[in-house]
Amino acid sequence: MKIQKAVSIKKVNNKNNTKDDLNFWLTKSSEERVSAVEFLRRQSHGSSNRLQRVIRIIQRS
Repeated sequence: MKIQKAVSIKKVNNKNNTKDDLNFWLTKSSEERVSAVEFLRRQSHGSSNRLQRVIRIIQRS
């Protein structure tokens, strides 16, 4: 038995994909949605428990 490679190509800006994503997340509980956001935050900002504070100083002339 040989495994065949399967590739599916989808457009990122497709409106149907957006509706499918929305419908998927609406089926999840609020705890599952918050957990998914926390997972993405940890991937992007590291494993700290808090978000970093950012201060921007703008100099007016």
